[in-house]
Amino acid sequence: MMNLQHKFVEYIPEIVEPGVIYISIKYCTAIHKCVCGCGNEVITPISPTDWKLQFDGETISLTPSIGNWSFQCKSHYWITRNEIRFARRWSNEEIEKAQEKDIKVKKKYFSKKNKN
Repeated sequence: MMNLQHKFVEYIPEIVEPGVIYISIKYCTAIHKCVCGCGNEVITPISPTDWKLQFDGETISLTPSIGNWSFQCKSHYWITRNEIRFARRWSNEEIEKAQEKDIKVKKKYFSKKNKN
């Protein structure tokens, strides 16, 4: 099983090392190199409508899974307690449905937030 080392940083470094996930609490962002080895940088915003970060004092977990749908590799995996667990490849229809759902969730969240 593959592992990622986590590093809490204020600013995302210019050079993102493979095998490391950098987390900026100040900017609510995490970044790492795609774990498939393609070299793409994966940015995961931490917010109520994007990813949730859990830190247990020793390891980190991100939910939901990471689907790199815009990359050629289309890799899909979970980061749980610093471990990478690969998920099955999604079909184009599944990707489209998930993207549509994400848009609806964001619209609903921000319409409620703007009313307050």
